[in-house]
Amino acid sequence: MFATNSLDAMSMSTVPDVCKTPALVPVPIPYVNITYSSMHIPSVFNVMIGTGFAENLLTEGTISIGDEPGVLGGIVSNVFMGPDTYLTGSLKVMFGPAFATHMTSLVGMNGMPFNTVGMSIVPAQFRVLLLA
Repeated sequence: MFATNSLDAMSMSTVPDVCKTPALVPVPIPYVNITYSSMHIPSVFNVMIGTGFAENLLTEGTISIGDEPGVLGGIVSNVFMGPDTYLTGSLKVMFGPAFATHMTSLVGMNGMPFNTVGMSIVPAQFRVLLLA
C-alpha cells in the first residue's frame, strides 16, 4: 500500500461515530468521521515522501470532522471533533523510531478511548509503496 505522509491522505470511519446530539433530550445519532493527514503533527522530520513528512505510528492527529452536530460528545469518549491515532502500520518498514503507516492502516478516532475506528482510504502520494 502507499505510504502516508503529511500532504493530504484521508481516513474515514468504518463504523459510524455515534455522538449525543442536543435536542429536548440528548439523542445519539451516527455521523461519518473524517480526518486528513494535513492536520497531523508529524513525528519524523528527516524522512520526506514527495514534499510531505513521512508518518508513523507516533504521528498525532489534531481534529476530525463530520460529527460537528454531536456537540455533547461521543457515546464512548465524550469528545467531538477529537484527535485521531494510527493503530496499525507496516510491520517491516520503520520511519524514525516507529513503524510506518500506509493506506488501509486502521485509525482510532475521536479521542481516547476511541469513539470509532476508521481506515486510511485515500493516499497522499503515489510513488512510495510499503509492500510489507
